[in-house]
Amino acid sequence: MQLTAKSPAAGNDAADLKGPQNLSATTIANHGQKKPPMSAHPDVKTLQQMPKKAFELNDPTLYLNRELTWLAFNWRVLHEAEDERTPLLERVKFLAIVSSNLDEFFMKRIGGLKQQLAAGMQELTVDGRTPAQQITECHVQTRALRTKREEIYNTLAELLTKHDIHLVAYEALTKNERATLREHFIQSIFPLVTPLAMDPGHPFPFISNLAVNLLVTLRYPDGTGIHMARVKVPVIKGVAPRFLRVGEGNTFVTLEDVMRHNLDLLFPGMEIKSCNLFRVTRNANVEMDEEGADDLLEMIQSELRERHFAPIVRLEVTPNMDPALRGMLTAELGLDADTDVFEVHGMLAMRDLFQIATLDMPELQNTPHRPIEHARLDHNRQNIFHIIRKSPLLLQHPYESFSTSVERFLRTASQDPKVLAIKMTLYRTSSSGNIIASLIEAAQNGKQVAVLVELKARFDEAANIGWARRLERAGIHVTYGVVGFKTHSKVILVVRKDYNGIRRYAHIGTGNYHADTARLYGDLGLLTDDEAIGQDLTELFNFLTGYSSPLGYRKILAAPYTLKKSLLEKIDREISKHTPTSPGLIQFKANALEDFDITKALYRACQAGVKVDLIIRDTCRLRPGIPGLSETASVIGIVGRFLEHTRIFYFQNGGDEEYYMGSADLMKRNLEGRVEVVTPVENPDLRQELRLMLDVQLTDLRSAWDLHSDGRYTQRQPGEGHETRGSQETLSSVAETRRAAAAKHKQGKIRRKLVNRFQKRLKTVVDGLLGGHP
Repeated sequence: MQLTAKSPAAGNDAADLKGPQNLSATTIANHGQKKPPMSAHPDVKTLQQMPKKAFELNDPTLYLNRELTWLAFNWRVLHEAEDERTPLLERVKFLAIVSSNLDEFFMKRIGGLKQQLAAGMQELTVDGRTPAQQITECHVQTRALRTKREEIYNTLAELLTKHDIHLVAYEALTKNERATLREHFIQSIFPLVTPLAMDPGHPFPFISNLAVNLLVTLRYPDGTGIHMARVKVPVIKGVAPRFLRVGEGNTFVTLEDVMRHNLDLLFPGMEIKSCNLFRVTRNANVEMDEEGADDLLEMIQSELRERHFAPIVRLEVTPNMDPALRGMLTAELGLDADTDVFEVHGMLAMRDLFQIATLDMPELQNTPHRPIEHARLDHNRQNIFHIIRKSPLLLQHPYESFSTSVERFLRTASQDPKVLAIKMTLYRTSSSGNIIASLIEAAQNGKQVAVLVELKARFDEAANIGWARRLERAGIHVTYGVVGFKTHSKVILVVRKDYNGIRRYAHIGTGNYHADTARLYGDLGLLTDDEAIGQDLTELFNFLTGYSSPLGYRKILAAPYTLKKSLLEKIDREISKHTPTSPGLIQFKANALEDFDITKALYRACQAGVKVDLIIRDTCRLRPGIPGLSETASVIGIVGRFLEHTRIFYFQNGGDEEYYMGSADLMKRNLEGRVEVVTPVENPDLRQELRLMLDVQLTDLRSAWDLHSDGRYTQRQPGEGHETRGSQETLSSVAETRRAAAAKHKQGKIRRKLVNRFQKRLKTVVDGLLGGHP
């Protein structure tokens, strides 16, 4: 039996990351475009031939670029839309996800780079690129991604047709169908449409971010002058969907197509000369000076208003647009015609394909996922504080239910007469859960409730302002964060008068208190009554709501003060304890590895011989597999049904193992510019659960992609007779097994059995699949 992996295509210096030559071969390689000029550093082949002592760890060529590796992640997501093993409507969903991600990338990352460029910043990134070079290379990548996305869309449209799902043009409809849609347009959509003239008597109209627009040219009968108008396509959920259903079946036509063919209703008596589509993307980076603000809430509201009118960073147009019209739009919007204008040969705003992906056709979708109750909470109506007091609980979402664990914890706290106070950080939440209701109920029941609502949570600012005001109206003490820092930690602290005195209970998580994303994201949570952790969190909340800055904590690691320093010290300790007979091991699972100091420290650990296993979802600066530098490092990324969002940090520590989990990614912004909380996991049973999770993902042969030293990713492929399920499916099955074992009081035995199985499988994968690092 042999394990196999798709061979990577021969590539250039991977810092280019020019996109896949052949995604069907599951290899992300480069397209061969020339790289923008950089300082004279050795290429990857030279790096692989350099002696160990020759490496200068500040050399920019040792580090991959943040933006380009994030785009490489989206190539992997896009591959799921192409992968025939993925159910058809799920493939459509992945197409929508990539489109949404690219929109956000232009709003946040390209927008930020353009701001640096406008400010004259020429400071190089740790990988040696200027803002202008990054923009150029990112544009190459995004254009390649868009081309591949359109190709996949055409394939999926044909496959949808075979299942009686038709995305058709208005012209293809019958006369009766067109008449029905026209009547629907008149009754339900026409009142929402506002045509705006563009002439000397009317200023160039405001163009909304990400909206699809019609650019119409027209003239009066017998007139000679050409007039122009802009018409926004009013996509409104529940009122005017992007895809209008034709008849009773699953035939759809886009809203803009219906509008294009009924312009006589908007411009009666005029001759329509042309109608083209366009779309703009605005910069989302509009931040003001917090320290100079008198009122943080008012400042955030002002930022939201400014974002509405923020500079445009991208113009998307259809290829048949007249060059003169295209030039007019480009000039009016203040864009560069060569770099900022993108021709879209397929559908604009493919993010709206979520509407098609959610059609009620279960045979074309994943089997519905239903989170199960945690093994120790299942059918256990005992007070949850009594359960926690026996031993801590590790919650694994989305495999285990958020509502019957985290929401139950908070709801019980709000109702338990022995609970005196509740303190909580709130970064993102949802109206569909019970978090806000429980906090309000707690206040109504006379408990002291303090909530830090982070108003600067990107794209959730308006929602969080609403939550903050609602909580304040209920008499809850609300703070808006720490000036200069974004509070990203996920913490609940409950103070309860137990039979033997005051006791503190806590939940520390990796994910938001958001009932919807808890069903879609892979996250962890710890429920504990550890006295030292409780004291640490008390001091943390004093810092968040007051002015105290703690010098240190007993157990938790908290950014911006202790986390980064502690991680670097622990990496150095692993180096010092590494010996040939007792080799060191570091394993990190995170969304991103971007921080230069952490990456550099991991290189030093590799050079000392420490094994470094990284499970990184998207951005990763470290190049694994370079002899003398990182041949003991491996980096994989998991792409599957759920978004990987868990953060775990493991140090072998000479046999005295340490496990940590929490909210922080390995990014400079998280470690130095945010309030983050990472907690140790000390209970032996819970450590086994974390060990099992790491081993399951490290041995994944379905959803895992290996990062190579030149920056390419290769998807693993199961050999004959090997497990074909991805790690997410396996972890879901493990949760079921764990619950069944708990019912028979055999949970510890089953856990040990599973850990041993995946430890053996990990050795097989490393020896058979990788055979040393590819």
